[in-house]
Formats: sequence, structure tokens, C-alpha cells
Amino acid sequence: MLIETAAYASRWRGVAPSAKALFALAGMGAAWIARAPATLGVLAALLALAALAGARVPLRTYLAVALPPLGFLLLSCLTMLVTPGADGGWHWAGAMLPAVLRTALRSLAMLAALLGLVLSTPLPDLLSLLRRLRTPELLLDLMALCYRMLFVLRQAWDEGVTAQSARLGYRGWRHAWRSTGLLAGQMAVQVWQRAGALQMAAEARGYQGSLRFLPATFVHARRDRFVAALAGALLLALAVLGDRA
Repeated sequence: MLIETAAYASRWRGVAPSAKALFALAGMGAAWIARAPATLGVLAALLALAALAGARVPLRTYLAVALPPLGFLLLSCLTMLVTPGADGGWHWAGAMLPAVLRTALRSLAMLAALLGLVLSTPLPDLLSLLRRLRTPELLLDLMALCYRMLFVLRQAWDEGVTAQSARLGYRGWRHAWRSTGLLAGQMAVQVWQRAGALQMAAEARGYQGSLRFLPATFVHARRDRFVAALAGALLLALAVLGDRA
């Protein structure tokens, strides 16, 4: 929900999704091509700056969304820096540090490119773009249903917490833990029932195996794609020339 809220409030909300996807793809390609750690660091900084200053994504939102993958990246890097020894213990692999640094910076650059896309493009716009790219309809429907179920799950959870709070279910830490456990146990049943209601509502509206949304119009789509292609070309040039310097 945090990602979707940021996407609808983004300054690039009116920019064509194809242009934002083109820029993100160019950023990921540049990160894949670049080899020098300094070049990869500059690419990651530029892509993050595009989202923060260009799309006007709040810094707190950006960090909140980036924190889980960054934690996974940190854990992965730490595991690459240790190796099992013949004595059965673990030893510091200092020789792997350059490779780990390059991998971490490349991952940061690709993450920044992806975050710039998802934090500025609502899911319906992404689904429309994927449909024009001839993505299988079954995959698009699964994406839309998972997207809707997130809101159903959040609504059911909030309603349950409100009902338990009205009955003093959170007046102490023991009651809070008990109430949370009871609510978690009931969530599966509630979500299942609401999913069935969604299916019935879709069939009542003539569902034919494909979910359709009212497509958004972008009057400056050609201009947006030209600017995105130019910016993407600059990123690719930076990746190529940076390694030669």
C-alpha cells in the first residue's frame, strides 16, 4: 500500500508508463554493463536521485520501501565474505571483497532503477503497459487479484483490531499477544470468504476470464519516451565510458 500511495502521489504520475519503463530498463542495462565500482556507485546515486528529486518520492517512503531488499543484500554480502575452513570453522574471505563490493553496488543500482519505476507508476498503468506488450492474460489477472487481496487483507485486519480494541483486547501485553494470535487465526477464514465474494461479484458483472481496466491517456507519451530514451542513453554511455576511464 505504501508503494501504491507513493505512485499515485508521484510527480511523474502523468508520465507515460512506457517512458518510465524504458528509463528503468536502461538503468538496469547500464548497471549490468558497468564494471568499475565508482561507475556503479554513480549510477545508483543518479537513479535514486531521479526518483527522489525527479518523481518527488518522499525520502522516508523511499527508505521504507528499500529497507527490506537492502537488508537482504547486506546479509547476502556478509555470507559471501566468509568461507568454511578445513578445521570446520568459518574464516574471513578478504580476497572476495572486490567482487562482493561490485556485486553490492550493481544490485543497488538495479534496485534504484526498479524503485524509480514502481514508486512512480500505479499498478493499473503497469498492467496496461504489460497488456500492450502481450503479456499472458492469466498472469495479468493473477497480478490484479493479488493486488486487490492486499487491500482486502488490510481492511480485514484493521476491522479486527478495531473490534478487539473496543473490547479492551490490547490493554496489556499479554492480552495484546492473545488478541493478535486470535486475529491471525481468523484472518484466513475472513480473507477466504471475502475472496469468494469478489469472485461472485466478478461473475455477476460478466467476467469472461480477463479483468479489464479503463486505460489512462497520456497526451505527451511521445515526448516522454524521447526524454526517457535520451536519459537512458546517457546512463548507458556513462556505464561504458566510466569503465574505460
